[in-house]
Amino acid sequence: MSLVSQDGNLKVSFTLNGRATTVQTTSTRVVSDLLRDDMNMKGTRVSCGRTVCGACSVLVDGFPRAACSTFTFELEGRDVQTIEGVEGSDGSLDPVQTAFARKSAFQCGFCTSGMILLAKSLLAAHPDPDRETIIAWISSNICRCTGYELIIEAVQDAAKAIKAEAGA
Repeated sequence: MSLVSQDGNLKVSFTLNGRATTVQTTSTRVVSDLLRDDMNMKGTRVSCGRTVCGACSVLVDGFPRAACSTFTFELEGRDVQTIEGVEGSDGSLDPVQTAFARKSAFQCGFCTSGMILLAKSLLAAHPDPDRETIIAWISSNICRCTGYELIIEAVQDAAKAIKAEAGA
């Protein structure tokens, strides 16, 4: 439960990239500002600032949320993952990151962190997605550089890698 402190700020507790976190914030502070300005986590990029492009996507309880329009107090008791918290079980690149790198599924890189988090959420919900499912999920994020084909292929490759890693 968020508590209002003596100075009028809110105390918000949540899990961030696997670590218990408590912050003091205002009722109007959005997650992207908290992460980038207060916590120096620059991987969450802000482009549109209006929940349109998906560049600022973070995972909240495993599902993509636009950090530019999610208020920090909404994180109370939630599990939040940013691109800084994405890694393989041994600290190496996550299979989704590896697939994006191998396919060169990025050009300028501005949308990449949001796309990777979106792909992780997609693959958690649909471990073996067909092309149409991938397209439906990634359509919420805008990439102005790649034309999406390499992103689709990277998600397909990541699904195969995760399945192979699990021994399925």
